[in-house]
Amino acid sequence: MRYRLLGRTGLRVSELFLGAMTYQKPTAEARRIFDLYADSGGNVVDTAQMYGESENVVGELLQGRRDRFVLATKYTPTRDRTDPNAAGNHRKNLVLSLEQSLRRLRTDYIDLYWVHVWDKHTPIEETMRALDDAVRAGKILYAGVSDAPAWLTSRANTLAEWRGWTPFAGLQVPYSLLRRDIERELLPMAQAYGMSVAAWGTLERGILSGRYNRPGAAASRVSPDSMSERDRAAARAVVEVAGELGVTGSQVALAWVLGRGVHPIVGASSAEQLKDDLGASGLALPEEAVRRLESAVAFELGFPRDFVEEVDRSPDIYGDAVHLLDAR
Repeated sequence: MRYRLLGRTGLRVSELFLGAMTYQKPTAEARRIFDLYADSGGNVVDTAQMYGESENVVGELLQGRRDRFVLATKYTPTRDRTDPNAAGNHRKNLVLSLEQSLRRLRTDYIDLYWVHVWDKHTPIEETMRALDDAVRAGKILYAGVSDAPAWLTSRANTLAEWRGWTPFAGLQVPYSLLRRDIERELLPMAQAYGMSVAAWGTLERGILSGRYNRPGAAASRVSPDSMSERDRAAARAVVEVAGELGVTGSQVALAWVLGRGVHPIVGASSAEQLKDDLGASGLALPEEAVRRLESAVAFELGFPRDFVEEVDRSPDIYGDAVHLLDAR
């Protein structure tokens, strides 16, 4: 397992994050998964306040080794459906959600505290100042944002820069060969601000593992009959590349995400499945294989990215010396 720095901080985070959403009981298998992940060098466990008993389970499984992990959790969704102030990104919900998570996780600090989703009813200034207060109080160390538009995230980090607040060090988004939307605005924005990007849904509920392309494949998280031709085309490309490289489809799909500088969040249901996912670490896909994977299904950047890319080296726009410019 290799490590990268979290955003523009000095915190070392493993290239694969362990997603803990599905762990609702501290079973022997869950403990084996955590042990295998730790033994492989993994150090980031990602959960959330809204994931049922997940925080309680993670807190128990990390007893005696909590400080060796980068513990990440999230807030925004409601803690009490009957209370309008028990949800959202405002200061009151942040404070109460954080205290609840600290109790459940059996810790006195959170390494990475994510805003779970954009709350359009709360000014981003309020959220950023409240997060900074929690950092100054020592209850969280770093902040991140999940499932928010690029313009909002860039505004938040600009405000933080100007006002001396803690910026978002990480961005959490869906990303896979089948869902590349973040390449239009979010990924370039994160790169410009030096933010780490963590991705959920990298295997698209198992579609990109190739399991549903097999004859007579049984339904699991997906029914094979519900798959589109686009789904099948992507899965076929993954399986073909995997066969040529002597690896599994899951490893190819995860390695593609890793190759884009993004941290896949792996949510294994068994130690055996996690062992397979961990095989993506260190797997370098040949350029030709990457081209085949990306051409298997159509994807367009859309305006303005496609237009800007098209005119980027145009002498009609930038003059006759444009070809002499060393691009960043």
